[in-house]
Amino acid sequence: MKSGYIYILASSKNGTLYIGVTSNLIGRTWQHKNGAISKKAFSTKYNVKKLVYYEKYDDIYTALNREKQLKRYKREWKIDLIEKDNPGWRDLHEDII
Repeated sequence: MKSGYIYILASSKNGTLYIGVTSNLIGRTWQHKNGAISKKAFSTKYNVKKLVYYEKYDDIYTALNREKQLKRYKREWKIDLIEKDNPGWRDLHEDII
């Protein structure tokens, strides 16, 4: 079974957030950064390109469930989650390639 990732992208520190799920974190974040996502997509529309948080799971189904859970949380909780591991809101894309 494929492993899965949930990820949070941000436009800037405390900016617009996007939560997604993928089986290929490097490829997916590259797509967001390089405009290889639909022009109508939320992340394109709001310039959300900075990988600020991610979690890896053994299977994609667990990652999908976690994504749904995170999307239900309030914005403040999501910001706390990011800042716990990434207080400077560094772009983590370089760390994963």
